[in-house]
Amino acid sequence: MDYEQKENMEQPKILSLDDDFSLIKRFIDGDETIFSELVKRHKEKVRNIIYLTLSNTDSVDDIAQEVFITVYRHLNNFRFESQFTTWLYRITINKCKDHLRKKSIRKIFLPLTAEESEPVFESINEDTDIKHIVRNAIATLPDKLRIPLVLKDLEGFSYQEIADTMDCEIGTVKSRIFRAREALKNILKPIEKELML
Repeated sequence: MDYEQKENMEQPKILSLDDDFSLIKRFIDGDETIFSELVKRHKEKVRNIIYLTLSNTDSVDDIAQEVFITVYRHLNNFRFESQFTTWLYRITINKCKDHLRKKSIRKIFLPLTAEESEPVFESINEDTDIKHIVRNAIATLPDKLRIPLVLKDLEGFSYQEIADTMDCEIGTVKSRIFRAREALKNILKPIEKELML
């Protein structure tokens, strides 16, 4: 076996998980089948961000699909100036904001349902899911506070990643997260003793 044949055999078919740029370059060079690898790598993180941002399981898959359709359509324009994930998560957050905007416009024309008039939390007993209560409380926060809080405290993003994703300054991100935590404390104050048990 000569050197060239041996070298071709050692080449992996799938690139390492760290190499989104290589996959994007292959896509731009015409290998559109590689896009499914990008989707596989990032689908769960995108779905998680959508779920935590919207506190709604009904729309997660539809919005995730919209995110990846947008990525597919615009991947040829990716500029390699930031991480692919920063760009992907910015698209994800924008799709969530679009969804919330459409939802709030629809609410104007619909009567208040019993579900919407329920309080953020019911009385706490042994069967109460604390995570559900906290998620409901987070869902009541305005978008500009909820999104950075979710990205920082639930998804573990750095302040810089959040700033890049939301296209704002780090100081703004820190301020919004602080305000979100304070608002969350106030929302959960009536049941603070029960939460600490």
